[in-house]
Amino acid sequence: MLRTLLVIAVGFLPSLLSLWLMRKTQSRTRLLFRRAVMSIPREQIRISTITEASDRYYLEGVGYLIGDISCKYNARSGYLRCAVNPSGPCENCRYFEPKEFGSNANKY
Repeated sequence: MLRTLLVIAVGFLPSLLSLWLMRKTQSRTRLLFRRAVMSIPREQIRISTITEASDRYYLEGVGYLIGDISCKYNARSGYLRCAVNPSGPCENCRYFEPKEFGSNANKY
């Protein structure tokens, strides 16, 4: 009977050792992740929405817009001026193209 208990104990020993090592590695990994998260500086990313008073205007039904709305590349947004020159200004922009009005305006 003693021999049987010894065989069972020896049989369970590798799995118990493996379980102990897995738990120890898990706790060490959690600690490393926690340290990494705590070491990251907590600065907020601020989006600059300050524009010139003359560049920003309110359009009924749409809201506040910035930039020249008659330009083909204007994003029609209060946060982004256009895809080509997002920070502006629109005056004397070399990419300015007047928006086409009429039947050919929406080909796509």
